[in-house]
Amino acid sequence: MIKRGFAHVGVFLLYLISLLPLKVLLVFARLLYYLLYYVIGYRKKVVNENLRNSFPEKTSLEIKSIEKKYFKYLAQLIFEIIKLSSISKKETLKRVKFKGLEQLEKHFANGESVLACTGHYGNWELGTLALGLNITAKTIVIYKPINNKIFEKWFDECRTKYGNIFVAMRQTLRCMATYKNEPSLLCFASDQSPVKEESKFFVDFLNQPTPALLGVEKIAKSTNRPIYYFKVSPAKPGYYNIEVLPMCLNPSATVDGEITNLHFKFLEDIIKENPQYWLWSHKRWKFKPETT
Repeated sequence: MIKRGFAHVGVFLLYLISLLPLKVLLVFARLLYYLLYYVIGYRKKVVNENLRNSFPEKTSLEIKSIEKKYFKYLAQLIFEIIKLSSISKKETLKRVKFKGLEQLEKHFANGESVLACTGHYGNWELGTLALGLNITAKTIVIYKPINNKIFEKWFDECRTKYGNIFVAMRQTLRCMATYKNEPSLLCFASDQSPVKEESKFFVDFLNQPTPALLGVEKIAKSTNRPIYYFKVSPAKPGYYNIEVLPMCLNPSATVDGEITNLHFKFLEDIIKENPQYWLWSHKRWKFKPETT
């Protein structure tokens, strides 16, 4: 009961903070960076190890530079996500600009549904919120629920307030059956880590064998829905450009593993351009082929 009380207070405080202009919140983000990096040292070892293993060709100074840039962006991202609680439609549309959505609209006009892939790169939360305001079809986002039900409810309200539908990963097939008769965009952040029992398929990603979820590939091959990759590019603090790139337009013609490897290759190329915007503090490489 006490924990629930603290959670409710936390959610209320998050909402109050979100009422401040984002430019003010970004000032707080600079302070949070110093707290996370220099005082708390939040997952610094995890971030440093992930960077060193991913970029063995880089010097210690280069790794340290990326590390600091990452923590600065992480602090900014935290406040940007808090802002989702009260952000208006107008501000959402102003802060996220899309290129290439007309490719999707051609499918929707023909009554076809589409699959969307991206990674935990840039502000994926703001991007999906804006996406639902920019396309004619239903935007359905597959996600992994968090354990705290109160914060889960707060997050769900932030994510769905403009019409997006969020579906827990294990309910994906049921959701597809519900909306099978109307065009939809089914969105996946496919770089999520599988649990140990599901770490059966590995891709070569950032110089390491990496366990990968096969959900997108299985759905794409069984339905032959075309797949587009959403490339997120931070423009300036609080602003993003998202380019829609055709990734695989005929999934039924692919061999096993091809789509999954292709998605990770798209993401890897994007990360190499500007590595500080990926989620390096996540323990992405907990499982190796020889330990599963």
